Order: sequence, then structure tokens, then C-alpha cells
Amino acid sequence: MKKSRLVMGPILFHWDENRKRDFYAQVADEAEIDTVHVGEVVCAKRMPFFDKHLPDVIERLQRAGKEVVLSTLALVMNGRECAQVHDLTQMPDLLIEANDISAAGLLADRPHVIGPYINTYNESTFSYFESRGATRIALPWELPLSSVSRLCETRKTAEVEIQVFGRMPLAISARCYSARAHGLHKDGCRYVCGEQLDGMDVATLDDAPFLAVNGLQTLSNHYVELSEITDELQDAGVNAFRLSPHSLDMVRVARLYRQRLDRQIHSADVQHALKEMSLPMEFANGFLHGIPGAELRHTLGPQAE
Repeated sequence: MKKSRLVMGPILFHWDENRKRDFYAQVADEAEIDTVHVGEVVCAKRMPFFDKHLPDVIERLQRAGKEVVLSTLALVMNGRECAQVHDLTQMPDLLIEANDISAAGLLADRPHVIGPYINTYNESTFSYFESRGATRIALPWELPLSSVSRLCETRKTAEVEIQVFGRMPLAISARCYSARAHGLHKDGCRYVCGEQLDGMDVATLDDAPFLAVNGLQTLSNHYVELSEITDELQDAGVNAFRLSPHSLDMVRVARLYRQRLDRQIHSADVQHALKEMSLPMEFANGFLHGIPGAELRHTLGPQAE
């Protein structure tokens, strides 16, 4: 079996520029990662803070032997953002990830990645993107394993990618939830989304954990954790496995998933190590099993592996 690609997805949160630079330097020097995504996906207002560092970050990652992918916005809302996306898609010699269908159109007939924010739900859509030059297609979070398997059977040359760790993006809006929670307007948001490194937790009126907010983006409260089913995903034909960055030791997370994908350790070892990390996490894998996404279904008995 061909070695699976391990992917570090784009940073979804508004980390300060020093934290971001340190993160990418550590990934370049220490992480067992094949592909690293850079670029802003959630809010165009954040882009000026880090864009000036991108050339150096990209060069360092490439020197370390990493494939670099530049991710684009998941929601394009005005002429200025359209121009930004257009300029990004014209960058030569760099693989671009389209997270909005407008970017996919601009990237047609050159190698590119279709991101998980684009709804690739069926065989016709998958084949269409593949015919337009997509070399990797990251599937949406809510697809069950049966649909993932069917799309893997459809593909001709494109790699199929699934996120296996991290909070799941559920929605994105023109309104900034973080600003509103602090009594601010989007235009004068004061970048309060940066106060929570992994998103702002949201509870129900009964004070039960519910969702997380990241500026314009709504995320799951639970962290998707698919180490228990990576064997099945590999056997189905999934080639690439994405980790979504959070404020914990992502080098260690990458090492755990690299060992799991190489079938050197059991899923219980991965889950135990994750639970020992400083960031409290409740795991979920419901979507892949065709049940509510926040649920956790164990497919293996304690001695099954």
C-alpha cells in the first residue's frame, strides 16, 4: 500500500504573527508532515497581519521538503476580496486550495486542490473538478464512510483527502459572531477573535457545551478524531489525512497520526496520548458513521486490534 499523505491544514484561528511563525518553523523542522497549508481561510481582515511573512514561511517549509499549499477564503463577500482571491490564484509555481467555487473557476486547467468547504458530495461533482485540473479533493466533514468509499471508486487521478483531527467547521457567515459577543460591529471588531486560541466556546441556555465560534466561523465543540477508522479509510482509497492546527503540541499530534497511518500503533494509543495533552478535548466521529456528528461511536472492542 502506498504511504498515506499526512497534511497540516490551514490555521483557522487568529493567532498573532509570532505564534504563527513559530508554529510553521516547528512544523518545518520537527513535524512528520508531507503537506502544509498556509493562508487565510476565515476572514480577509486578518490577512495583512501575516501576508508579509508568507514568502519566508513558504521558503522555509519547502526547504524542509514539505509540499506547500496556499489556501483561499471560504467566503468571498465583496470586490476587494474577489481581487485578493484572483491575485492568489495567479501565483505561479504554488499549489492553491480553492475553498470557494469562484476560486475553483479561476484555477481551472492548472493543478490545484479543492478544499473541504466546497460541497463535493457526489460522483459527478468529483469527476467535474478532477476534469478541471484538481489533483487533490478534500471532502466535506459531514460525509459518511459509504459516500467517501463511492467517491474513492470514482476518482481517476486525484487524491482524496479527509480531516481526521480537530474541530469541524460547520458554517461561515458574513456576520462576525466574535465581535457581536463582545458588543462590537464587524467593521470595528478590534480582532477580539484572537483572544481565544482555539475558538470561543458556546453553551446552551442550560449551560451545556454546544459549539465554538471563530470570528465568522461556527465550529464543532467536539474534536473529530478518526484514528479508530483510518485503516478503513485507507482501504477505501483515501490518500491524504488532514490535521487541523490547534494550540497544543501539533508536532506530537502529527507523530501519533503518522505512526497510526503506518499501522505501527493502535487507535487507543492515539486517543490516550491526545487526552493527556493540555487542551481538553471531547472526541466525535458521528458523521463518518452516518449518525449525528457530535456522537462518538467505537467500532473496535478493547482487544479488537
